[in-house]
Amino acid sequence: MKTQKIISVCATGFILLSALSLLMVSVMAFADPQSVMDLVQVQLTSPDASSSIRGVYGGVGATLVISLLYLMRYYTQKGLLFLCLLWGFYALSRTITIFVEGALGAFGKQWLVTESVLFLLALVLVLLYRKPVSTKEAF
Repeated sequence: MKTQKIISVCATGFILLSALSLLMVSVMAFADPQSVMDLVQVQLTSPDASSSIRGVYGGVGATLVISLLYLMRYYTQKGLLFLCLLWGFYALSRTITIFVEGALGAFGKQWLVTESVLFLLALVLVLLYRKPVSTKEAF
């Protein structure tokens, strides 16, 4: 029983950490879209480009944060499954880039490792997590 409590706390913490990391990028994108693109040395040259970064990294990012907080509160295992998909597809996207366009730079390599580790961590937590049983359900 104690082990499941630890796993439950780890699962909640992992979802919260993921949400906070996405929130950080979302806030950056809303406040200054160029600051997000500076991470990959890309210049935004028009209001439409800035709008797109605000929409994708800001708006979609904020939607992901809200969704993760909801899942963390009410459906923790589904939140972990969602993060398996999110981090897994981020890593897959970078891997496809390697095969289609060539080697990644330092930024891409670092994030490929980070996203792969986050995917594996989410997967392990999914496999270990058991939904807490309420007192009524136990009897």
